[in-house]
Amino acid sequence: MAAVAAELQFKVKFMIENSKIAVIIPAFNEQESIVHVINHIPPFADEIIVVNNGSTDNTKTVAEKCGATVLDEMDKGYGAACLKGIEYLKGKSYDIIVFLDGDYSDYPEEMSAIVDPIINQNFDLVIGSRMIGKRAKGSMLPQAMFGNWLSALLIKLFWNYSFTDLGPFRAIKYNSLIKLQMADKNFGWTVEMQIKAAKHKLNCTEVPVNYRKRIGKSKVTGTIGGTVKASAKILYLIFISIFRK
Repeated sequence: MAAVAAELQFKVKFMIENSKIAVIIPAFNEQESIVHVINHIPPFADEIIVVNNGSTDNTKTVAEKCGATVLDEMDKGYGAACLKGIEYLKGKSYDIIVFLDGDYSDYPEEMSAIVDPIINQNFDLVIGSRMIGKRAKGSMLPQAMFGNWLSALLIKLFWNYSFTDLGPFRAIKYNSLIKLQMADKNFGWTVEMQIKAAKHKLNCTEVPVNYRKRIGKSKVTGTIGGTVKASAKILYLIFISIFRK
């Protein structure tokens, strides 16, 4: 049994290492956390792209010293940073794109669990779900958990796709990502991807991921203003998508 398990583990490792994988990390003032994020990304990632989203601290310098490719995007917004990373990847022949936050709330070392369903089960999109994983106390505020629940309920209601989370830690086939024609430049990025994946009938799944308190202050759910704006944008995207093809 041990020999069979070892052989299986080798095959999985071989298949991951023979897929070309890029990681996109949007970052705004993450100089304290970005080093931990980059250093804990598994070595099978072929390129780590940190999109410096107008940081006023040393995020860019720290990321460069850690060996990441650093792009500058002065148009503020999570989605704008992700779009910058996607634009950079054009023509580079990547198979899988992983999205990961720069605040060290996710566990980058769990990346193999995120990409494995794409490589070995031919899924198009894999969401790392914090709802079915283990969350440290206080890592997700009540308003964030409620927003995830409501969004998942509406996606199920309108498009019959089951999700439990809008978590930022996710992987998608590059070709599938391009088909989605992502456009949102701020709070609606994650829900836009999941809605469009449902509308394009992509093969989607979730895997449990662990989650901890971020390093530094949250720019969205840590403030009342950020929470209201994010919630309004997510609900707007869901309802506007009902009437779009």
